[in-house]
Amino acid sequence: MKKIALINHGCAKNLVDSELMLGLLAEKGYEITLDENDADLIIINTCSFIHDAEKESVQSILQMVESGKKVIVTGCLPQKHKDELKKAIPEVCAMVGTTDFKDIVSIVENVLNKQNAEYISKISEKPEYIYPETIRRQQITMGSSSYIKIADGCNYHCGYCIIPQLRGAYHSRTIENIVEEARELVSKGVTEIDLIAQDTTSYGIDIYGKTSLAKLLEELNKIEGLGWIRIMYAYPSQLNDELINAIAKLDKVAKYIDLPLQHYSKKILEAMRRPVFDYKELINKLRDKIPGVAIRTAFIVGYPGETEEDFRELYNFVKSARFDRMGVFEYSREKNTTSYSMQHQVPKKLKHKRYKELMELQQQISYEINQTYIGKTIPCMVESYTDDGVIIMRSEHDAPEIDGLVYAKSDKPVVPGDIEDVLIDNADEYDLFGKIV
Repeated sequence: MKKIALINHGCAKNLVDSELMLGLLAEKGYEITLDENDADLIIINTCSFIHDAEKESVQSILQMVESGKKVIVTGCLPQKHKDELKKAIPEVCAMVGTTDFKDIVSIVENVLNKQNAEYISKISEKPEYIYPETIRRQQITMGSSSYIKIADGCNYHCGYCIIPQLRGAYHSRTIENIVEEARELVSKGVTEIDLIAQDTTSYGIDIYGKTSLAKLLEELNKIEGLGWIRIMYAYPSQLNDELINAIAKLDKVAKYIDLPLQHYSKKILEAMRRPVFDYKELINKLRDKIPGVAIRTAFIVGYPGETEEDFRELYNFVKSARFDRMGVFEYSREKNTTSYSMQHQVPKKLKHKRYKELMELQQQISYEINQTYIGKTIPCMVESYTDDGVIIMRSEHDAPEIDGLVYAKSDKPVVPGDIEDVLIDNADEYDLFGKIV
């Protein structure tokens, strides 16, 4: 049987789609390999959120084409660029849109079985993402944590974002299906479930008539053997009292909220088509209602029309809010977004200057917050080990792949997925160091 390799680009939501495609192919008897050199065909699942992500995906395609491989390109890049991409890289055998991956088996068969395979394009004009519940994911990464996609698509139309055009309207999965998937993952040894969607806090609104993330958390909290449940990609205006109370009271829900706020200046938030209210109040409320909560956020600097005064507003907000974790992005001008044609585009150098300034501020805040952990004992999850016996762990306040790590020593044997108490004795800007007690 032919061997297939898959290269995944972009976010965790893309990773789940990649694993669903591999699940379909494995079901049909195809052998999956992680070694591209050993594969008869390469699937490249692409990202098109910002220019840098596109560039990375294109480089990957060119590299595989130049090495003489048969290549199928899937995901956001073909959905966004369709014919342009085929003209630019004619050697590609097939292109598949964001919501058409359920047809991957027939497309792969066509590409592999024809000597001079005709180019195949399967890209829905109007994408609509319905999660394929009958497919079992073939996981590329299987560790102590695993992502579960609870919804896809988006009903918001933020000024800088192309996702609704690439993914269609918001579609939730049922609570029953999500809980069943979580149980299965726990039975395979997963300790932490990370809930993802374009916006997790709108979960259920389309199928239950109201936001239902709190209810989903309650059901997941009942699963025996599950250690932590983590919420990613929360939307500020949907953090209602019911959800805040659920995060506070449910013992398995990590006291961690990933809340991309994007800016603080009222003028810029309006231009971004984001919710405009005082985020200080929300942050204070979360810290008051959820003791020990860690808040991660993300901001965009250099949005069209951002003045020095707007940036100072944001800078001062970051200074006073003291976020536990924070990412900063330089505004990326994307075609087919409302911000693309806006006047007063900010020069590249100025965007970068603001990015550096905000990141330097956050590094200092992060260092100061991490110093407060010294002398404390905190529960941490075992991820892996270094060659010289150091145990790599994560605290409840650190999401996989994006936040810091805890490096610990131990006299007793531990295995990935174990949650152990660690006495912290040192800290830098991002990571903690200690000993399992």
